[in-house]
Amino acid sequence: MNDMQNELPDTECWELLASQELGRLGYHLLDEVHVVPINYVALPDQERLVFRTTEGSKLLGIVMHGDVAFEIDQVGERQAWSVVARGRAVQLDGDDARQAMDLPIHPWVADDRYVLVAIKVTEVTGRRYDLLRPRT
Repeated sequence: MNDMQNELPDTECWELLASQELGRLGYHLLDEVHVVPINYVALPDQERLVFRTTEGSKLLGIVMHGDVAFEIDQVGERQAWSVVARGRAVQLDGDDARQAMDLPIHPWVADDRYVLVAIKVTEVTGRRYDLLRPRT
């Protein structure tokens, strides 16, 4: 590892996940990989992420193949960081769904997203980068 890039410990990755509300979900649908923005909430003590969705290709992809990746990042003047969480997404139902209804998940585009999905994170990695040049 060089001095331009530093791995982040798991605890810092979870802190960064908890500090954001928008990220990118990568999932499989048939023989294609899709990446979509989602609003989410991180639950570090449960090692999972929760988001709302509606019927459509994202939910179909998760039901058919639950292995997913999720990414957040930020670029500043002199540093950037990125966190990737990998795990298994499942649609919540019953008591799990009722408990998740109270989570502060705020969709940006539509309020008809009543299906709750949790990603049980099995791996989280992060890196902080010193930028070679100031951002312009």
